[in-house]
Amino acid sequence: MRSTSGGPRVLLRRLRETMAEKVSAQERLDKIVVLIAANMVAEVCSCYVLRIDNTLELYATEGLNRDAVHRTVLNAHEGLVGLVASEASPLNLSDAQSHPAFSFRPETGEEIYHSFLGVPILRAGNTLGVLVVQNRAKRTYVEEEVEALQTTAMVLAEMIASGELAALAQPGAEPAARHSQHKTGAILSDGIALGHVVLHEPRVVITNYIAEDLPKEIKKLDAALAKLRADLDRMLERGDVAEGGEHREVLEAYRMFANDHGWSHKLHEAVATGLTAEAAVERVQSDTRARMLRSTDPYLRDRLHDLEDLGHRLMRQLVGQDHAPSREQLPENAILIARAMGPAALLDYDRKRLRGLVLEEGTANSHVSIVARALGIPAVGEVPNAPGIADPGDPIIVDGTSGSIYVRPSAEIESAYAERVRFRARRQAQYAALRDKPCVTKDGQPVELMINAGLVIDLPHIDDTGSAGIGLFRTELQFMVGQSLPRSSDQLALYRTVLDAAGSKPVTFRTLDIGGDKALPYMETVVEENPALGWRAIRLGLDRPGLLRGQIRALLRAGGGRALKIMFPMISEVAEFDQAKAIVERELTYLRQHGHALPERIDVGTMVEVPALLYQFDELLKKVDFVSVGSNDLFQFMFAVDRGNPKVSERFDTMSAPILRALRDIVRKAQEAKKTASLCGEMASKPLGALALIALGYRSLSLSATAHGPVKAMILDLDAKKAEAVIMPLLDAPAGSVSIRQKLTEFAEAEGLSL
Repeated sequence: MRSTSGGPRVLLRRLRETMAEKVSAQERLDKIVVLIAANMVAEVCSCYVLRIDNTLELYATEGLNRDAVHRTVLNAHEGLVGLVASEASPLNLSDAQSHPAFSFRPETGEEIYHSFLGVPILRAGNTLGVLVVQNRAKRTYVEEEVEALQTTAMVLAEMIASGELAALAQPGAEPAARHSQHKTGAILSDGIALGHVVLHEPRVVITNYIAEDLPKEIKKLDAALAKLRADLDRMLERGDVAEGGEHREVLEAYRMFANDHGWSHKLHEAVATGLTAEAAVERVQSDTRARMLRSTDPYLRDRLHDLEDLGHRLMRQLVGQDHAPSREQLPENAILIARAMGPAALLDYDRKRLRGLVLEEGTANSHVSIVARALGIPAVGEVPNAPGIADPGDPIIVDGTSGSIYVRPSAEIESAYAERVRFRARRQAQYAALRDKPCVTKDGQPVELMINAGLVIDLPHIDDTGSAGIGLFRTELQFMVGQSLPRSSDQLALYRTVLDAAGSKPVTFRTLDIGGDKALPYMETVVEENPALGWRAIRLGLDRPGLLRGQIRALLRAGGGRALKIMFPMISEVAEFDQAKAIVERELTYLRQHGHALPERIDVGTMVEVPALLYQFDELLKKVDFVSVGSNDLFQFMFAVDRGNPKVSERFDTMSAPILRALRDIVRKAQEAKKTASLCGEMASKPLGALALIALGYRSLSLSATAHGPVKAMILDLDAKKAEAVIMPLLDAPAGSVSIRQKLTEFAEAEGLSL
């Protein structure tokens, strides 16, 4: 490496001294570019900072015309500097002016310089600016020089991220790093939340970037890598993963990366430039994240997640944090940000303090979204690099009505949203005023509105909403929140609490619906290529009869002396219902023999989710007491759409003719058989969806508690016969010839219905 001043370690020490000086931000930056130029024997060193208007402004230079500072502004993709920023990758050229991306700016005086080395200033995968060195001589900078400049850029990233440079900017042209950000994603759960950021997988805070004792840092890194590898080997040898399964595959991927010589070599190279071991891990992770985020290859994106998880583990080893901070110690008004999470992980958090959720992955029909809606937590998904958009404690607004995220919002935005929250509160007060009104359409059709629930925290909503009862109690949530299988006594206590809270109102208990993306942390996960179509729900229950029998016994005992409704999920054929019903009969016999009080009345029904059941419906209706349509899964299976896959989950319209025809046939046949047909999927939680269902003939809907008010308000103003007259001809028209959603929306607007 060409250096007259002792290499990057000396440079880093001098940078640390400069960072500690009590000087203005501009003076500090000017000193830094002088130091870099001297250390790298470069005739030019320039620092460009990315602004909120997505341009790059020259903030400091040694060697170029000083008058160009704060005057030279490049578009984000303009010139070689723009190329470095957009690609988030170093650019090393011996003759910059011959490169097709070269952009000549006469005010800088850089036309006499030929060699060019530019590196992105990165933090958490985000580009904050570009650092450049140049020389008159045509030469390619050696690898050590590239490494040194990247290391220096990392220190600059912290200076930019601190907000120190904001005072140097013109209004509207501030650095992007700590300024307001507006991101958009997919709506997962309705509502608006104002709060402060909590990272689901918190980044380790690095307090020291510059190494004092290089051999000591290398030893520290080697020891942490060795411990990481040993821990992974030990985990793979454990009995619960030794036989295979998804957990083993994940750990195998981790072990492969942990033993990868390329990864280890990059970490050692970063330490060799003068960084502490933990700063080296952060730098390598940030470089990798920035490159992979720009990749369209889903395989590479998945590998990024593996590397990030591994990097988190290694970082915690280095700083002595064996585990992430406790999820129970949340600040007030916490907004959780995560790459991805399952419903069980969400339920780990203190729900009294959790206000909102932002996910990089996740779709509106994924189970974590359903749980967020059940908890009344506004949520937005499909936000690129979600964990990298904010730091812990940053103020943030989550708008689950539009899919917008505002990080570090301006006072005007915050004020506007605070007013919207107050307006929504007033609307909720208006809905609350409807609580005791009978739920009857304008033309006299009674509609039974019930709530979906699954936790004790949901039970007050029965009275708050004035609902007719619980149309779907998701019993699996109790199994998902614990670290071990709930004992029979725990299940019995919960079911009694639910029935006590409901009083004389009915509760429909759905038996365990686990599997797919609802894995239990204490049960071995079965690896399946298509888990939504695999070993889940009633299939698992019938194959593990002890689990299902224990739950049925707890339900029957809890229902002693009262009416009880039990519903089986994902029944695919009548024979499965017969098997499940036989377990109920067997447990009733057991309780009689042991002198337990029995329910006064037991209704046993099934979810209608699997299309095959539609062609056995007449036989099924002879055996069940009621049916309830699970529109989420029925839609998923009818259209062969994985509802957790954002590429296809919005591809088909839930209000299109095929699904509505199926729903019409279900309710008609149930009415003919004098059996109740309700619907408990997410379709009922939207006023337009509820309108369509009532028009089809449904008179019992179960929906999220937060949707109860808006749906009831719509029903009270609805003429059901008019709606039926609109929708039925549309169903008989050729499929796809008309948008049923559009026609129903136009009908609602003409009728003055609030959607």
